[in-house]
Amino acid sequence: MNKVDLRDKMIEKLKQLSFSKKKEIERLLYTHLFALELWQTSNIIAVTISQSIEWDTTPIITQAWKEGKTVVIPKCIPKTKEMIFYTYKEGDQLQQTYFQLWEPIPEKAALVTHDQIDLIIVPGIVFDKKGYRIGFGGGYYDRYLVNYKNATVALIHTKQLLKQIPAEYYDIPVKQLITEKGIINPTSFNA
Repeated sequence: MNKVDLRDKMIEKLKQLSFSKKKEIERLLYTHLFALELWQTSNIIAVTISQSIEWDTTPIITQAWKEGKTVVIPKCIPKTKEMIFYTYKEGDQLQQTYFQLWEPIPEKAALVTHDQIDLIIVPGIVFDKKGYRIGFGGGYYDRYLVNYKNATVALIHTKQLLKQIPAEYYDIPVKQLITEKGIINPTSFNA
């Protein structure tokens, strides 16, 4: 199956989750994330403002603020398909952009470079046991991660995890996967 078909099939599966099942999975994902030493030692955390079918990132942002961490969120540049991260503080306003994404207002936020971010929570739709992912198809994260050397994690339901997905030379795997059942280190799987 190609990436588009895998993405579409998984989106349909995610849409079929009941509200209560989704909330139960999210609660477990947050519990595992916040217990990670990586979370506890990270000061600057990058995360998206989630859309309806994605796992809700609001509790992650709130917990980071509560712990005194700096939260940064991406601003996409469609013309070049690049991404830039800006600080996001409690009370900051966001603007809705293309594809109905909520993004920072650059004039009202501080730019944060890739080497300043301790942890990126990478979104995605389908993942495999090597950490490769299929997102929404823009390639923004893969372009950003080329120059990013710190930690990456993804929050996923076990149904989003396949044995293998098609990966291209430019795809960058996520370093840790967090499922409702616990942590998966992709490097611990045999190829």
